[in-house]
Amino acid sequence: MTLIDKIDRNNLPAHVAIIMDGNGRWAKARQLNRSAGHVEGVNTVRRITEIASEIGIKHLTLYTFSTENWNRPKEEVDTLMRLIVTAIERETPDLIKNNVSLSMIGDSSRMPKEALDRLNQCISDTAHCTGLNLCLALSYSARWEITQACKNIAQKAADGEINSADITDELISKHLTTANMPDPDLMIRTGGDMRVSNFLLWQIAYAEICVVDKYWPDYSKDDFCNAIIQYQSRERRFGMTSEQINNENN
Repeated sequence: MTLIDKIDRNNLPAHVAIIMDGNGRWAKARQLNRSAGHVEGVNTVRRITEIASEIGIKHLTLYTFSTENWNRPKEEVDTLMRLIVTAIERETPDLIKNNVSLSMIGDSSRMPKEALDRLNQCISDTAHCTGLNLCLALSYSARWEITQACKNIAQKAADGEINSADITDELISKHLTTANMPDPDLMIRTGGDMRVSNFLLWQIAYAEICVVDKYWPDYSKDDFCNAIIQYQSRERRFGMTSEQINNENN
Protein backbone atom coordinates (compact mmCIF):
# COMPACT_ATOMS: atom_id res chain seq x y z
CA MET A 1 0.00 0.00 0.00
CA THR A 2 1.39 3.40 -1.00
CA LEU A 3 1.14 6.47 1.21
CA ILE A 4 -1.59 7.99 -0.92
CA ASP A 5 -3.65 4.84 -0.42
CA LYS A 6 -3.45 5.35 3.35
CA ILE A 7 -5.19 8.73 3.12
CA ASP A 8 -8.84 8.85 4.18
CA ARG A 9 -10.53 10.73 1.33
CA ASN A 10 -13.50 11.43 3.63
CA ASN A 11 -11.36 13.38 6.10
CA LEU A 12 -9.31 15.72 3.93
CA PRO A 13 -8.30 19.24 4.90
CA ALA A 14 -10.28 21.54 2.64
CA HIS A 15 -7.47 24.10 2.66
CA VAL A 16 -3.74 23.49 3.04
CA ALA A 17 -1.36 26.45 3.45
CA ILE A 18 2.40 26.06 3.02
CA ILE A 19 5.33 28.24 4.06
CA MET A 20 7.88 27.19 1.43
CA ASP A 21 11.08 27.86 3.37
CA GLY A 22 14.66 26.88 2.73
CA ASN A 23 15.40 27.61 -0.94
CA GLY A 24 18.38 29.79 -0.11
CA ARG A 25 19.77 27.43 2.53
CA TRP A 26 19.34 24.51 0.12
CA ALA A 27 21.46 26.34 -2.46
CA LYS A 28 24.05 27.47 0.09
CA ALA A 29 24.52 23.89 1.32
CA ARG A 30 25.41 22.96 -2.28
CA GLN A 31 27.62 26.03 -2.80
CA LEU A 32 25.18 27.38 -5.39
CA ASN A 33 23.74 30.82 -5.97
CA ARG A 34 20.51 31.47 -4.03
CA SER A 35 18.64 31.73 -7.34
CA ALA A 36 19.40 28.05 -7.97
CA GLY A 37 17.41 27.24 -4.85
CA HIS A 38 14.45 29.26 -6.09
CA VAL A 39 14.59 27.48 -9.46
CA GLU A 40 14.55 24.10 -7.75
CA GLY A 41 11.77 25.31 -5.47
CA VAL A 42 9.55 25.85 -8.52
CA ASN A 43 9.90 22.16 -9.36
CA THR A 44 8.66 21.35 -5.87
CA VAL A 45 5.64 23.62 -6.37
CA ARG A 46 4.75 21.59 -9.44
CA ARG A 47 4.91 18.20 -7.74
CA ILE A 48 3.07 19.34 -4.61
CA THR A 49 0.34 20.92 -6.73
CA GLU A 50 0.06 17.65 -8.63
CA ILE A 51 -0.27 15.49 -5.51
CA ALA A 52 -2.67 17.92 -3.80
CA SER A 53 -4.89 17.84 -6.88
CA GLU A 54 -4.68 14.04 -7.11
CA ILE A 55 -5.65 13.62 -3.44
CA GLY A 56 -8.62 15.94 -3.78
CA ILE A 57 -7.53 19.03 -1.81
CA LYS A 58 -9.75 21.98 -2.73
CA HIS A 59 -7.49 24.90 -1.78
CA LEU A 60 -3.68 25.11 -1.65
CA THR A 61 -2.14 28.45 -0.62
CA LEU A 62 1.60 28.88 -1.07
CA TYR A 63 3.55 31.64 0.68
CA THR A 64 5.40 32.69 -2.44
CA PHE A 65 6.72 36.19 -1.66
CA SER A 66 6.18 38.23 1.49
CA THR A 67 6.08 42.01 1.77
CA GLU A 68 9.27 41.67 3.83
CA ASN A 69 10.94 39.97 0.87
CA TRP A 70 10.96 43.32 -0.95
CA ASN A 71 13.84 44.20 1.41
CA ARG A 72 16.08 41.50 -0.07
CA PRO A 73 18.87 42.44 -2.52
CA LYS A 74 17.36 43.87 -5.72
CA GLU A 75 19.05 41.24 -7.89
CA GLU A 76 17.41 38.43 -5.93
CA VAL A 77 14.00 40.16 -5.96
CA ASP A 78 14.18 40.71 -9.73
CA THR A 79 15.19 37.09 -10.27
CA LEU A 80 12.32 35.88 -8.09
CA MET A 81 9.75 37.99 -9.93
CA ARG A 82 10.92 36.74 -13.32
CA LEU A 83 11.04 33.17 -12.10
CA ILE A 84 7.56 33.23 -10.54
CA VAL A 85 5.86 34.66 -13.61
CA THR A 86 7.79 32.59 -16.15
CA ALA A 87 7.10 29.41 -14.20
CA ILE A 88 3.37 30.14 -13.92
CA GLU A 89 3.12 30.88 -17.64
CA ARG A 90 4.95 27.64 -18.43
CA GLU A 91 2.72 25.62 -16.12
CA THR A 92 -0.61 27.18 -17.18
CA PRO A 93 -1.39 24.56 -19.87
CA ASP A 94 -0.86 21.76 -17.33
CA LEU A 95 -2.93 23.62 -14.73
CA ILE A 96 -5.80 23.74 -17.22
CA LYS A 97 -5.27 20.10 -18.17
CA ASN A 98 -5.49 19.13 -14.49
CA ASN A 99 -8.52 21.41 -13.84
CA VAL A 100 -6.51 23.65 -11.46
CA SER A 101 -7.44 27.33 -11.13
CA LEU A 102 -4.90 29.96 -10.14
CA SER A 103 -5.52 32.87 -7.79
CA MET A 104 -3.45 35.41 -5.87
CA ILE A 105 -3.63 37.24 -2.56
CA GLY A 106 -1.40 40.12 -1.50
CA ASP A 107 -0.56 43.76 -2.11
CA SER A 108 -0.61 43.76 -5.90
CA SER A 109 0.11 47.51 -5.97
CA ARG A 110 3.76 46.73 -5.20
CA MET A 111 4.11 44.20 -8.02
CA PRO A 112 5.95 45.24 -11.21
CA LYS A 113 3.27 46.01 -13.82
CA GLU A 114 4.55 43.55 -16.42
CA ALA A 115 4.74 40.72 -13.89
CA LEU A 116 1.26 41.50 -12.55
CA ASP A 117 -0.25 41.71 -16.05
CA ARG A 118 1.23 38.35 -17.03
CA LEU A 119 0.12 36.77 -13.77
CA ASN A 120 -3.42 38.12 -14.18
CA GLN A 121 -3.52 36.59 -17.67
CA CYS A 122 -2.69 33.18 -16.20
CA ILE A 123 -5.41 33.66 -13.56
CA SER A 124 -7.89 34.52 -16.30
CA ASP A 125 -6.84 31.54 -18.43
CA THR A 126 -7.53 29.09 -15.58
CA ALA A 127 -10.66 30.77 -14.19
CA HIS A 128 -12.96 28.12 -15.68
CA CYS A 129 -11.24 25.25 -13.85
CA THR A 130 -13.23 23.68 -11.02
CA GLY A 131 -10.72 21.42 -9.25
CA LEU A 132 -7.92 22.56 -6.95
CA ASN A 133 -7.59 26.30 -6.34
CA LEU A 134 -3.86 27.10 -6.30
CA CYS A 135 -3.51 30.42 -4.46
CA LEU A 136 -0.21 32.29 -4.51
CA ALA A 137 0.43 34.63 -1.57
CA LEU A 138 2.49 37.26 -3.42
CA SER A 139 3.66 40.50 -1.83
CA TYR A 140 1.64 39.22 1.10
CA SER A 141 1.67 40.08 4.80
CA ALA A 142 -0.99 39.07 7.32
CA ARG A 143 -0.58 42.34 9.20
CA TRP A 144 -1.03 44.28 5.95
CA GLU A 145 -4.13 42.20 5.18
CA ILE A 146 -5.71 42.74 8.60
CA THR A 147 -4.87 46.45 8.49
CA GLN A 148 -6.57 46.77 5.09
CA ALA A 149 -9.63 44.94 6.41
CA CYS A 150 -9.81 47.32 9.39
CA LYS A 151 -9.56 50.35 7.09
CA ASN A 152 -12.33 49.04 4.85
CA ILE A 153 -14.61 48.29 7.80
CA ALA A 154 -13.86 51.69 9.38
CA GLN A 155 -14.76 53.40 6.10
CA LYS A 156 -18.08 51.56 5.97
CA ALA A 157 -18.76 52.61 9.56
CA ALA A 158 -17.91 56.23 8.70
CA ASP A 159 -20.26 56.06 5.70
CA GLY A 160 -23.07 54.77 7.93
CA GLU A 161 -23.24 51.36 6.21
CA ILE A 162 -22.52 49.50 9.47
CA ASN A 163 -22.24 50.22 13.20
CA SER A 164 -19.96 48.77 15.86
CA ALA A 165 -22.43 46.02 16.75
CA ASP A 166 -22.14 44.68 13.19
CA ILE A 167 -18.42 44.00 13.54
CA THR A 168 -18.03 40.27 14.16
CA ASP A 169 -15.47 37.58 13.39
CA GLU A 170 -17.49 36.75 10.29
CA LEU A 171 -17.51 40.35 9.08
CA ILE A 172 -13.75 40.65 9.47
CA SER A 173 -13.23 37.35 7.63
CA LYS A 174 -15.33 38.66 4.75
CA HIS A 175 -12.97 41.62 4.40
CA LEU A 176 -9.82 39.52 4.19
CA THR A 177 -8.20 38.52 0.90
CA THR A 178 -9.17 34.89 1.57
CA ALA A 179 -12.90 35.65 1.87
CA ASN A 180 -13.72 33.17 -0.90
CA MET A 181 -11.85 30.31 0.79
CA PRO A 182 -12.33 28.35 4.01
CA ASP A 183 -9.70 28.90 6.69
CA PRO A 184 -6.72 26.54 6.42
CA ASP A 185 -7.18 23.22 8.22
CA LEU A 186 -3.48 22.40 7.89
CA MET A 187 -0.42 24.62 7.69
CA ILE A 188 2.90 23.08 6.63
CA ARG A 189 6.27 24.75 7.07
CA THR A 190 9.46 23.39 5.54
CA GLY A 191 12.97 24.30 6.66
CA GLY A 192 12.51 23.54 10.35
CA ASP A 193 11.83 27.01 11.75
CA MET A 194 9.11 27.15 14.42
CA ARG A 195 7.31 30.36 13.44
CA VAL A 196 4.45 31.45 11.20
CA SER A 197 6.24 34.45 9.64
CA ASN A 198 3.31 36.83 9.25
CA PHE A 199 1.32 34.32 7.19
CA LEU A 200 -2.48 34.08 7.42
CA LEU A 201 -2.42 35.07 11.10
CA TRP A 202 -6.20 35.44 11.37
CA GLN A 203 -7.04 32.39 9.29
CA ILE A 204 -4.77 29.81 10.98
CA ALA A 205 -6.31 30.28 14.44
CA TYR A 206 -7.28 26.60 14.56
CA ALA A 207 -5.12 25.14 11.82
CA GLU A 208 -3.11 22.02 12.55
CA ILE A 209 0.59 22.80 12.10
CA CYS A 210 3.19 20.49 10.61
CA VAL A 211 6.85 21.58 10.58
CA VAL A 212 9.45 19.52 8.71
CA ASP A 213 13.23 19.96 8.69
CA LYS A 214 13.56 19.42 4.95
CA TYR A 215 14.22 22.46 2.80
CA TRP A 216 11.48 23.21 0.28
CA PRO A 217 13.43 22.00 -2.80
CA ASP A 218 13.70 18.54 -1.15
CA TYR A 219 10.03 18.34 -0.12
CA SER A 220 8.42 15.36 -1.85
CA LYS A 221 4.98 14.03 -2.68
CA ASP A 222 5.47 11.43 0.06
CA ASP A 223 6.23 14.21 2.54
CA PHE A 224 2.95 15.90 1.61
CA CYS A 225 1.03 12.64 1.95
CA ASN A 226 2.63 12.10 5.37
CA ALA A 227 1.47 15.57 6.43
CA ILE A 228 -2.11 14.72 5.41
CA ILE A 229 -1.94 11.39 7.26
CA GLN A 230 -0.56 13.17 10.34
CA TYR A 231 -3.39 15.71 10.11
CA GLN A 232 -5.95 12.89 9.99
CA SER A 233 -4.51 11.34 13.14
CA ARG A 234 -5.07 14.47 15.22
CA GLU A 235 -8.13 15.34 17.25
CA ARG A 236 -9.41 18.78 16.36
CA ARG A 237 -11.19 20.17 19.42
CA PHE A 238 -11.62 23.88 18.63
CA GLY A 239 -11.50 24.75 22.33
CA MET A 240 -13.77 21.92 23.42
CA THR A 241 -12.92 18.75 25.35
CA SER A 242 -12.45 15.31 23.85
CA GLU A 243 -15.66 14.19 25.53
CA GLN A 244 -17.64 16.99 23.89
CA ILE A 245 -16.20 16.11 20.49
CA ASN A 246 -17.07 12.46 20.96
CA ASN A 247 -20.63 13.30 22.03
CA GLU A 248 -21.10 15.49 18.98
CA ASN A 249 -19.90 12.71 16.68
CA ASN A 250 -22.17 10.07 18.25
